[in-house]
Amino acid sequence: MTLSRRTLLAGTLATAPLPLPLPAEARLRTGFARLAADGYAPLAGQNVGLVTNPTGITQDVRHIVDVMHADPRVRLTAVFGPEHGFRGTAQAGGSEGRSTDPATGLPVYDTYTKSGQPLADIFTASAVDTIVFDIQDVGARFYTYIWTLYDCMEAAALAGKRFVVLDRPNPVTGRSAYGPVLDPAFATFVGRRPIAQAHGMTAAELARLFNAQFLNGRVQLSTVTMTGWRRADFFDDTRLPWVPPSPNMPTPDTALVYSGTCLFEGTNLSEGRGTTRPFELLGAEGIDGKWAAALNELALPGVRFREAYFAPTFSKFEGKTVGGVQLHVHQRESFDPVRTGIALLVTAKRVWRGFAWRPDHWIDKLTGSALVRTMVDAGAGTDEIVAAWQPGLTAFRTVRRTYLMYD
Repeated sequence: MTLSRRTLLAGTLATAPLPLPLPAEARLRTGFARLAADGYAPLAGQNVGLVTNPTGITQDVRHIVDVMHADPRVRLTAVFGPEHGFRGTAQAGGSEGRSTDPATGLPVYDTYTKSGQPLADIFTASAVDTIVFDIQDVGARFYTYIWTLYDCMEAAALAGKRFVVLDRPNPVTGRSAYGPVLDPAFATFVGRRPIAQAHGMTAAELARLFNAQFLNGRVQLSTVTMTGWRRADFFDDTRLPWVPPSPNMPTPDTALVYSGTCLFEGTNLSEGRGTTRPFELLGAEGIDGKWAAALNELALPGVRFREAYFAPTFSKFEGKTVGGVQLHVHQRESFDPVRTGIALLVTAKRVWRGFAWRPDHWIDKLTGSALVRTMVDAGAGTDEIVAAWQPGLTAFRTVRRTYLMYD
């Protein structure tokens, strides 16, 4: 038996375990699964750098960095970590920094908050030939991994590196796009470019759109698509294992509501951080059952609201018992998370005198303009606010259609 692919690390002899059999019901193969099944042929003879996080796993829940490092058919030489880090040890707004991965001995470079030429310089210093991206997204414009994708694509073009995206499913379906489109004047790391708040695309589809629409086709881009994914699939339809993409995204149910309820980050209400149901629980001191009652009167499609009380263990209202609501999505096919998020804002301001926006107008960064904030303050209703962004959304849906890759 040869030891040529075994590595002695920290006194432990590590080997690549044999793949476990896929569950009989599994019908979806991710981009990575297809790449590995092809013997990594598109990466032959190249030094490869991988942009990933804990969601970069196989069907049998091994991390793809560990799998690739142990496979002689591919030469993985560097790892690049986004927000929360490659192994996922950092909370929101943090990263793991520059390090050496103890499991593989590979150098790990930090991409968080880096873009343009500084990020290109990191790619150059790493001496990789090709950069591969594989991270599970959740379908919302303000979830930062898609902008890590964008920034890495731009930096790869500057550094003259190839860029390969391994696709994974949009966990909240890819049926359509919803919500306001970003005004470029409000561009930040929670929204670099004008796409809809719930974009309805996969990472590979977004990469194609980014390259053509915003990067002038300068990226040497390749994509490895999934097989077996349908645009109407929710995450549980895929039979893939769920790994939280970030500490406050514990389940696919969180992702289902996130593109609407994350707007409460822009207010003085808790968005449920510090609870077991972040983004499903919302509340503040002094709120009672009137909020849930007002919401249920609206008969919003696919969702009901329960009067709820909770005490966050960190973030807003840490250690205090607050009142509010819990969202219960009972018919996800008809549920519109962005419209629901607007209804939540409108009714919260109406029933709770303490309602306020964050002083830094974070809500404008999340929604992509001042439109939502100013209309809510002016007393506009949910339907009026939703109607105001329809022209931009219609235009985005037309552009989006060109880059879709699945039926």
